Amino acid sequence: MTNEITKDKSILFNLVTNLTFWVLIAIICGVLLGHFKPDTGQEMKIVGDSFIQLVKIFIGPIIFITIVLGIAGMGDLKKVGRIGIKSLIYFEIVTTLALAIGVIAAFIIQPGKIDKSGLDIQDASKYTSNTTEFSWLDFFLSNFTLQVLVVAILCGVLLNYSKKREVVVAFLYKCSKIVFKALKIVMYLAPLGAFGGIAYTVGKFGLHTLIPLGKLMITVYVTMFIFIFFILGGILRYYKMSIWSFIKYLKAELLIVLGTSSSEPVLPNLMAKLEKMGCSKSVVGLVVPTGYSFNLDGTAIYLSMAIIFLAQLYNVELSFGEILTIIGLLMITSKGAAGVTGSGFIVLASTLTAIHKIPLEGLAFLLGVDKFMSEARAITNFIGNGVAAIVISKNEKEFVDPEHPMDLD
Repeated sequence: MTNEITKDKSILFNLVTNLTFWVLIAIICGVLLGHFKPDTGQEMKIVGDSFIQLVKIFIGPIIFITIVLGIAGMGDLKKVGRIGIKSLIYFEIVTTLALAIGVIAAFIIQPGKIDKSGLDIQDASKYTSNTTEFSWLDFFLSNFTLQVLVVAILCGVLLNYSKKREVVVAFLYKCSKIVFKALKIVMYLAPLGAFGGIAYTVGKFGLHTLIPLGKLMITVYVTMFIFIFFILGGILRYYKMSIWSFIKYLKAELLIVLGTSSSEPVLPNLMAKLEKMGCSKSVVGLVVPTGYSFNLDGTAIYLSMAIIFLAQLYNVELSFGEILTIIGLLMITSKGAAGVTGSGFIVLASTLTAIHKIPLEGLAFLLGVDKFMSEARAITNFIGNGVAAIVISKNEKEFVDPEHPMDLD
């Protein structure tokens, strides 16, 4: 009897001290507050935004330290180049596949075959006016993660030629431990961030807005599910790994992504967990930050599906050549949807402008439900980048299987 009581107390203690549990509770409370007290829910925006901004402070230092240590640890600069090229090739193949899946799913399910007269129309002028073509310079200048990545790679390469390499590496290792300890403390605030993010979303846009465009919502989530479990799951299965186990391993981070609608707050955690499960520090340092800019599987699916949705909404027939053009354009412009709020709509606007067949004002129909679909995009992007790091690590024979992979939490 005493043993059973002790066991029950242990289970209860593990539950109440588990971050995943509190994030889930926070999300539920956020939904309830946003639904029943929408004005108060909208005021919680500052809570969610503050948490994201706080975590973003750590992103730059962690990316910089990890990449510099990774390159300095490799010693072989040819290997750095090889990993970089392999990563970019993998990103393009998987992103193109995601774009194609989004198009195919939209044509099969036809989410745009609905009566648009009953849809909630919002102001999309800030996205449709003054649309410009995609610029790599603007993309680089507006992407902090990519800037840090480039600087870190240059510093890592130069460090290999420095006589003080060992001293600098030792110093960076000490800095790394301090930064990750500080981040661990900050992550205890994750439930507040998730609560604020979801309360604002539900309070601002309301669950009722999902009904008119419910078909599109369902199509997006089903397609993301198929991509994660069949495409990414198939890739992991090839390397004798389970997508279910991987998702379970990242459950706390996935809930934070769900609550905040952003994968950025958990970038440092993803890097740390990938290393813990056996991926090489150098591979993780190069692949994950690059993936956050170039490997946006969820965003690619959504963008391609949104364009086909608008074509169906306005009864615009697209030829096979035009569909290929859309995929080609999105392969480039989707890279510009990384890390900038509202950039997805700017990408859509620029792509629609290039096609000259689908009315730009159609974006107004998407504004009301876009926030509810951002969770699916962020989660898919997050999982996709984790899988990418595993694939490159395995391919480079830089993956060490942990003794107890299911106990890594």
